[in-house]
Amino acid sequence: MAGGGGPTKAEEPTPHPPKDQLPNVSYCITSPPPWPEAIILGFQHYLVMLGTTVLIPTALVPQMGGGNVEKAEVIQTLLFVAGLNTLLQSTFGTRLPAVMGGSLTYIVPTLSIIQAGRYNNIPDPILKFRRSMRGIQGALIVASTLQIVLGFSGLWRNVTRFLSPLSAVPLVSLVGFGLYALGFPGVVKCVEIGLPQLIILILIAQYLPHLLKFGRNVFERFAVIFSVVIVWIYAVLLTVGGAYNNAAPQTQATCRTDRAGLISAAPWIRVPYPFQYGPPTFDAGEAFAMMFASFVVLVEVSLLAPSLQSRGLRVQRHCLLLFSAVVLAGRDWAFSCLDCLGLRREPQYQCKSAGYMSSVLAMPFRENAGLLTLTRVGSRRVVQISAVFMIFFSILGKFGAVFASIPPPIVAALYCLFFAYMGSVGLSFLQFCNLNSFRTKFILGISIFLGLSIPQYFNEFTAINKHGPVYTGARWFNDMVNVPFASAPFVAAIIAYFLDNTLQPRDSSVRKDRGKHWWDKFRSFKGDTRSEEFYSLPFNLNKYFPSV
Repeated sequence: MAGGGGPTKAEEPTPHPPKDQLPNVSYCITSPPPWPEAIILGFQHYLVMLGTTVLIPTALVPQMGGGNVEKAEVIQTLLFVAGLNTLLQSTFGTRLPAVMGGSLTYIVPTLSIIQAGRYNNIPDPILKFRRSMRGIQGALIVASTLQIVLGFSGLWRNVTRFLSPLSAVPLVSLVGFGLYALGFPGVVKCVEIGLPQLIILILIAQYLPHLLKFGRNVFERFAVIFSVVIVWIYAVLLTVGGAYNNAAPQTQATCRTDRAGLISAAPWIRVPYPFQYGPPTFDAGEAFAMMFASFVVLVEVSLLAPSLQSRGLRVQRHCLLLFSAVVLAGRDWAFSCLDCLGLRREPQYQCKSAGYMSSVLAMPFRENAGLLTLTRVGSRRVVQISAVFMIFFSILGKFGAVFASIPPPIVAALYCLFFAYMGSVGLSFLQFCNLNSFRTKFILGISIFLGLSIPQYFNEFTAINKHGPVYTGARWFNDMVNVPFASAPFVAAIIAYFLDNTLQPRDSSVRKDRGKHWWDKFRSFKGDTRSEEFYSLPFNLNKYFPSV
């Protein structure tokens, strides 16, 4: 052959190498965007967290005897406490950009308290509401002590030591995918509003940045605000134009923009304060049921810390994006016993949440974790600004009620994207595992399948029979069993964690198959020299609260 060279050998296809760093991050924890951009991004986080914040009182307050005024008060209280929790957590707690708020897991035991016999004979609905709130308050205060004990004693630190990327995949994936019922089913409750919101959001966030040569970062970072404003105006025009005048009551409640009842009910100025509904009342059974719900949240959230810290929270210029870390994350890993939801600092805020009587304890919002992924901005300052918005609009009730009146289908469309992002984070941990191992396939398959199937049975049974499969004369016992098994992340996490640590645990090759070797350098705070830079407490408090 001319040139004396042989035939060119075809390049062999190779898989993408595993990476624990995330590229293309715009701003990380310690590199905040300019103030104007940071303020808008903070407001966007506030808008996203409103969905769950409004959903919880909407589900609970009417069954307690309260009306729109009481619902507005509870929403204000939830916002106020969420703002304080977020500010404290991002400044003195985990130091991560985690937006804190109420958890849906507590709704079932809360409903059991509301339906307790001692409240049924109260003729005055407002008095029933206030006494129910006091009972919920007492149960929450007791439940918060569980996480304090597990954190300070170091018990939970020992549990998380056995977590691996393999056992984290079902947990993190179902933290997002397990909430599918809040996505498209909510969109189609008013499809003419929800579906345009979903389509416009995807177009602005994913297509426009590549089709247009200008404003790429603007579309990616502010897609939520652009899409919500467009569709909200469209929904207002439909309402004003009489599109729903003859519609069914349920359709009007979900589609009309003037049926929330919050703007007229909310006061102009109101500052929530501890024990605002009176001194708490305590019932041992209700407290135990709430403690089990607290444990479910602890599993859903705390077992994510090491996985999320190891997965690409180190990125360009040594930044930590934490695009899913806000779902939990601990400043010094869960191993440090100082962080997130059961680890020293945050349980103190849990007690504060219960004291303010916000109906549920706090946890990091998953939807805001998805928003971090969309915007690629993991700045601590942005989340702290969002906390200021929460506090500001919780005190100025009328203004906050305007944004809290966003139609539910718009919120459900946002969930479709953000929960999907959250679930995809869990799948990304598979890059550290050996997918050619039959052991890996078995643990992944059985944990994810049962993580979806078992809660489906419990939820269907409850929907048909108005009570869970475990139904005795003691409501608190029913909740202690039914609540955990109705949580997809909890069931998947328990199954995967058990199987991963009991199937061939002493085989040296298995340790590599499960990806455990990738996390060795993250087992302690001092394992990474950058931990001090990103997670050190302000005002030299590390001297008094050292990390391990």
